[in-house]
Amino acid sequence: MPEGNPDTSFFVHPLVQQGLLYEAWDQAPALVFVADENMRYIAVNRTACETLGYTRDELLGLSVTDIAVAPDAPELYNELVQSHEQTGITLLCAKDGTLHPFRYAAKEGTISGLPYYISVGFIADSIA
Repeated sequence: MPEGNPDTSFFVHPLVQQGLLYEAWDQAPALVFVADENMRYIAVNRTACETLGYTRDELLGLSVTDIAVAPDAPELYNELVQSHEQTGITLLCAKDGTLHPFRYAAKEGTISGLPYYISVGFIADSIA
C-alpha cells in the first residue's frame, strides 16, 4: 500500500456499508421521508426533522397528509402507489405552521415483500 494512504478495505463489508449509508442518509442535505402504503411515516431523516421543527418521534407519529398539506396530496400519494414512481412539488407544513414548497422524487421499494415509499427532496423557492 502506498505510504500515506490508509487501508479502507474494511469499508466494503456489508454491515459497514449499511452503517455508512444510514449515517449519510440521516445527515443528507435533503429531506428524506419513508412511508408505508397507509401513508404513515416509518422513517425520516434528521434534516426533515430539523427543517420542519419536529422531533423524529413526532414525525413518526404523523401521516403523509399531516405534513403534505396541498389539497391534492392524498390523490398524489395514491398515484405514487399505483405508478410506483413520481416527481413533483407539494406543500409541507412545519410544526409552527409555516408552509414550505417541497420539490421531491418518490419511489416504491420493498422490505421483506412489504411496500414502502421513499420521498427525497428539497425545500423549493416557490411552487411555480
